[in-house]
Amino acid sequence: MGRFLQIAGLVIGLAGLVLQFCITVPASMEAGRSLLGSIVYLFSFFTILTNIGAVLVHTSLLSSSGYAWLPAFAGRRMRAGVAVSIALVFIVYATVLAQLWQPQGLFLFCDVLLHYVTPVLFVLWWLVAGADGRTRWRDISWWMIYPIAYLIYVLVRAPLSGEVPYPFLDVAKNGAVSVAVSALAVTGLFLLLCIIAVLVDRGVSRIRASSVR
Repeated sequence: MGRFLQIAGLVIGLAGLVLQFCITVPASMEAGRSLLGSIVYLFSFFTILTNIGAVLVHTSLLSSSGYAWLPAFAGRRMRAGVAVSIALVFIVYATVLAQLWQPQGLFLFCDVLLHYVTPVLFVLWWLVAGADGRTRWRDISWWMIYPIAYLIYVLVRAPLSGEVPYPFLDVAKNGAVSVAVSALAVTGLFLLLCIIAVLVDRGVSRIRASSVR
């Protein structure tokens, strides 16, 4: 089951990312951005970056030389961190962002793949095969670097580019207080997911150990 979920996650995740690139960049250029600006715009989404991380984890572990090729992505800390991050993608999109726009056609298809299908596949894979009981509370400090660094990037880029990937991070429209509250809420949710991940990892390990006896 773990192998099946890993291959499915890799194939669907890679297909979703490639298709998203192929439809977003031309649409972005039609909207007035340059080619480079369109590519930067696409890779400014937390969803895209996190799905790339999930694909790299799957690839590194499926490759016969995975540990030599991408040791950072094959490690237990990265596996759990990506599981937390992609769970955040699912939750925030399903509860907040999905209500803000109505994609059609291929955009809708990519939305479903990258916001629902790949997160579910990755978290299921992590529960079945990726979790090994070796996560530590100190790992949370490493996982938190990703969303905080992303937030800093978005807020620094916003006045330079005049745009943000997510509406709730738009200081110009919502004000600094509103953005701060939203950022704290999402960061708090991420921290909660980190705590749950450590507890679940240890619980899954105990269940596996007891089933072997």
